[in-house]
Amino acid sequence: MEQLSAGKKLDQAFEDLGRKKTLSFELDLDTDVRSLKALDAQSDPAPGEEMPDDAAKLISGAKIRFTVQSRKPIDESGQKDMVGMAMKISSPDGGLVEYRVIGDYAYMRADMTTFGKMTGTPMPAASDLPPEAGAFKSLIAGKWVKFSMKEMEKAGAGGRKGGPAPAPSLDAATQKKLVAALREVVAREVRFKTTDGSGGTEHVTATAPFRTLITRLFGKIRPLVKDLPPGMELPTDKDLKDAPATDVKADFTLRDGELDKMHVDLAKLAEDTKVRKLGLDLRVGHGTRPTVPAGATKLDMAELMQGFFAAGPAAGDADALDYQDLPRD
Repeated sequence: MEQLSAGKKLDQAFEDLGRKKTLSFELDLDTDVRSLKALDAQSDPAPGEEMPDDAAKLISGAKIRFTVQSRKPIDESGQKDMVGMAMKISSPDGGLVEYRVIGDYAYMRADMTTFGKMTGTPMPAASDLPPEAGAFKSLIAGKWVKFSMKEMEKAGAGGRKGGPAPAPSLDAATQKKLVAALREVVAREVRFKTTDGSGGTEHVTATAPFRTLITRLFGKIRPLVKDLPPGMELPTDKDLKDAPATDVKADFTLRDGELDKMHVDLAKLAEDTKVRKLGLDLRVGHGTRPTVPAGATKLDMAELMQGFFAAGPAAGDADALDYQDLPRD
């Protein structure tokens, strides 16, 4: 009876999220530098390509805040129904990158200096960029820039008719089939337990053997592969046979019946005693509000992609930075 009750409560909480017109959450990796370095060592990186300490420190303290707003309930919404989106990635020292889409414009700012330190590739100072860099200087300086989504699509297509079509997405019917498949697997393979908390909260613990869970799940999804976007390949049972068979546990906190937060413990999946702390934390209702930032400089995407990056440094300047090596996204 408890199995049915706990699973039903959790299912209802996720259904309630789908009925909201604004969905907001915060996600962070519950880990530490030692565990990340041990996890990186498992991948057997080539000498000199190990994860830098600065990168491990930044990742271990990073948080992602995300909010999406729609005219309709989220589970009924298509792309045309979305009126705003905001995402912010931050570290304990401050914001790393923010991205918002409101109406026809996207807004972005980033701490390029920190990214340079993390990747081991220092970024140029805004004052070192040539005049043709334009608003890109503002981006390098960590200020808000904005660009037209329509102009970006045109620039990406080279401004020609018959350019690449937008990336295909899942239709509503396929989404419902995927959700139904997930629910069926969860109902069969996941063990639930519920306990009362304080302040109107209730805790639901979900436990399942990882290898069995993902094998059953992909088995249910494979018949739907024809309805998935082209190029999406699913792992076979043979691919999954070496997946850890250990139990994975997720703890959900419900407040007055609504999902408040979730924690997933992934340390055992690493199968390495040095990876002592590895998990995911999600808190609902802690996103970044999608508002138009003041003072954003307009970025001409066509000029940036077709002119600035194509031009590179001034001819004959042997010490100039090779701007063609900068990321185009």
